[in-house]
Amino acid sequence: MDVMIHSSNFLLPNPAAADNINGLTSPPRKYALIILNQRLPRITPLLWSHAQLRVCADGGANRLFDELPKLFPQDDAVAVRQKYKPDVIKGDMDSVRNEVVDFYSNLGTAIIDASYDQDTTDLHKCVIYIHGLSDPQKSNLCILVVGALGGRFDHEIGNINVLYHFSSMRIILLNDDCLIQLLPGTHHHEIHINPSIEGPHCGLAPFGMPSQSTTTTGLQWDMRNTEMKFGGLISTSNTAKGEIVTVCSDSDLIWTISIKKA
Repeated sequence: MDVMIHSSNFLLPNPAAADNINGLTSPPRKYALIILNQRLPRITPLLWSHAQLRVCADGGANRLFDELPKLFPQDDAVAVRQKYKPDVIKGDMDSVRNEVVDFYSNLGTAIIDASYDQDTTDLHKCVIYIHGLSDPQKSNLCILVVGALGGRFDHEIGNINVLYHFSSMRIILLNDDCLIQLLPGTHHHEIHINPSIEGPHCGLAPFGMPSQSTTTTGLQWDMRNTEMKFGGLISTSNTAKGEIVTVCSDSDLIWTISIKKA
């Protein structure tokens, strides 16, 4: 079974350099950023600087417009908004304000009304858009999503469901406290931990179906051919002991790890 290698080097100022030092990726990883309609985390400008494509999902454009200038209180708000211009705004367009659409469209942002599709979430719509631009596997693409955690629980469930729907893509949900990503059961996983930016608290859980057998290394409470399921054992409040965690499971698992405050 092939090994997927993971790291959170996108939380560093120069992720490509960190990847090269650790021999993690070749060719260099590419990033896309999706902004959803929840409070922007403090790491948003950092993630923005790494992304080759920036997409706002409907009301996420309001968050970008309203909240990003607050992260730069010494700067002129209009100048900040002009600097941090999304490439695309896509979604049902039932949340984004008209003045926000007008502001960004005048700067050249593409506006894509997908209100005809009421069966998918705005995050789903944005991932489809990014997926259509290139082959994610060939381009070594990782999609970073802010605003996906917090707020209504049904929205969070919908966002986690997107991870499962696009299980062949690297999609990471982030807020100020933690990140969440899918570990497909089709691969073994080697997770490189950078203690300066993340951990040690972490967890693994199966969503949708039980895992009959999960084996890990590098955790305080490792599992060996362990069954995990809701209503039984799931690995919460675990800790990463070192700088590499390995996971092998017969089903897809959600991996989460805490992000350290700056």
